[in-house]
Amino acid sequence: MEDVVITDVNERGHQVEKPPLKNQDLSSLNLFVGELLSQYGWYLLVVTVLVYLLIQHLSRRRSSQSCHNSPQQTVQDAALVARRQEAMEAARRKMQEQLDAKAAIFKEKQKEQEEEKRRQKIEIWESMQQGKSYKGTAKLSQTTEEASSSTTALKPKTDKKPLRSADYSPLSGQGGGSCSWRPGRRGPSSGG
Repeated sequence: MEDVVITDVNERGHQVEKPPLKNQDLSSLNLFVGELLSQYGWYLLVVTVLVYLLIQHLSRRRSSQSCHNSPQQTVQDAALVARRQEAMEAARRKMQEQLDAKAAIFKEKQKEQEEEKRRQKIEIWESMQQGKSYKGTAKLSQTTEEASSSTTALKPKTDKKPLRSADYSPLSGQGGGSCSWRPGRRGPSSGG
């Protein structure tokens, strides 16, 4: 920068020259700060506020952690966590044992059912070889099946007659149906 000469007029009209400012470093610093604030003032203000809030948050967090983290309490917390984990493991083991028991029972029932079906097929085959009818063995196998499945709930057995004969077809128009299509009346309409 160039040296600036400041002139002042006194009461008599004479010009009085003042020497230039002696501390040029402060004036250049003042000029730099003014320029910086004019260009980036809002950004600096926002950054300053955010840093302040961050420091406040961290100091609160430290104070809350220092109050809560006593050595005795951490030992109690560790014991509490260990007890909870042990309880969860015990509950998982118990549930797994129950599931395994149910699976074993289900497999046993499946084996029994398969054995019963196999036995029925053998009986049907033997009766067919002997020339007996299938229906007689089917009734016999139903009674033995009901006797063997005494653990299941008993269902009431009702003998119902079929509603229609086996050769009934509603689309064919035959088979003993009472309704059939009839053409409409011929003649003048009876509209009003």
